[in-house]
Amino acid sequence: MRVHVLIALFLIGIVPILFFGWEMINTYDRKATDQRKNEILNQCSSLSNLLVSQGYLTDPTISEINTELNRMAGIYDGRIIVVDSKLNILKDTFGIEDGNILISENVIKCLSGTTNISESKQDNYVELTIPITHNNTKEIIGVILMSFSNKNIHLISTMLYQKATILFITTAILILVFAFFYSGVFTKPFINLKKAIGHLTEGYMDDEVKVNGFHEIDQISNSLNQMLLRMKNLEKSRQEFVSNVSHELKTPLTSVKVLADSLLMQENVPSELYREFLVDIAEEIERENKIINDLLSLVKLDKTASEMNITSISINELLELVLKRLRPIAKKNNIELIFESFRPVIAEVDEVKLTLALSNLIENAIKYNVEDGWVRVSLNADHKYFYVKVADSGIGIPEDAQDFIFDRFYRVDKARSRGTGGTGLGLSITKNAIHMHKGAIKVYSKENEGTTFTVRVPINYIA
Repeated sequence: MRVHVLIALFLIGIVPILFFGWEMINTYDRKATDQRKNEILNQCSSLSNLLVSQGYLTDPTISEINTELNRMAGIYDGRIIVVDSKLNILKDTFGIEDGNILISENVIKCLSGTTNISESKQDNYVELTIPITHNNTKEIIGVILMSFSNKNIHLISTMLYQKATILFITTAILILVFAFFYSGVFTKPFINLKKAIGHLTEGYMDDEVKVNGFHEIDQISNSLNQMLLRMKNLEKSRQEFVSNVSHELKTPLTSVKVLADSLLMQENVPSELYREFLVDIAEEIERENKIINDLLSLVKLDKTASEMNITSISINELLELVLKRLRPIAKKNNIELIFESFRPVIAEVDEVKLTLALSNLIENAIKYNVEDGWVRVSLNADHKYFYVKVADSGIGIPEDAQDFIFDRFYRVDKARSRGTGGTGLGLSITKNAIHMHKGAIKVYSKENEGTTFTVRVPINYIA
């Protein structure tokens, strides 16, 4: 990662400097050359008017004109040749071609009215051919051919290239040094984070990940610590679960063994005592069976969390069926069972799992109630969810226990739970089933005033 950061920082710093430096120097070279061309074109145009007005094409011996031509050629470090319409060279500031005939494609085109500019970058000169036009008749009566050197411009460009190269190399070194150290600072927190994670994987679960660095690194560190805390809690819950399972399964067996040993140790035991002991043994076996069934229900829910058998059913009919099954228990305990349905509700649910969840809630409301109490089950819905509320007039749940009632094997009153046949798994099964429907369950309770569970489930199943 450090290499990638180093390369990225280096390129980000160098490429713009290289591009802009190269572009600025080329722009200067181009603009300076164009400016020189335009300047000379203007000078040649003025010179052309002067030649016509002084009649130089008919009398090339005018000293003032020759002096001006030599002066202009010297200023621009160039050469000026004046040619008449018959291609005769009237003036050559180099004094080489005076009186000769100049046969040139550019000159011939210029006599036709075409101004031409050609540039030789290899030899560093520019050649211009400008027509000499009579002021009155607008007839082309000659040509001015001027060549000038742009060597000075290229020398300045070369000097700028050299200075830019030195500046570029210096800047590149500085950026490389900065990128090297900054990439080390940037990647150091990640290296420390990797070491901390490696420390955790070696089994040091009690340690916290402490990595100082950027804000994002702090967030990652906090997230890892939260995950570590959750893993510790899960491990603690797993150990407690195993311990509770062992205890809950062992207790009925211990009771059965004690009862059986008591019978075996006595002689001539009356049949009534045998019957009493066998009834107790049967109850303990039934209790063991209930614990095993609830454990199997939990395991089944965990294993089939992604296997939902979704069908569209009437929630009203489902609740009526559940209440019908539980009415004998309510009647036996003299509990009034009330069902309130505010509207018909058709929803996409797993009928078996939802029935299990609602049955546990209503059965708990019946079991943990007071004498001559009541249980009220209500059903309502909106455009998105349906709501099932199970309220009772029971003994209530202490406030400090309400955060734990959905934990496996948790029982508020263990003595009372055993008396009613509870295993501490019912609400855990209910919560799992509701969550598998992407729903939610809440509880409101006060001691000796009753408890209300509210279940919210989407009408349309969300996969």
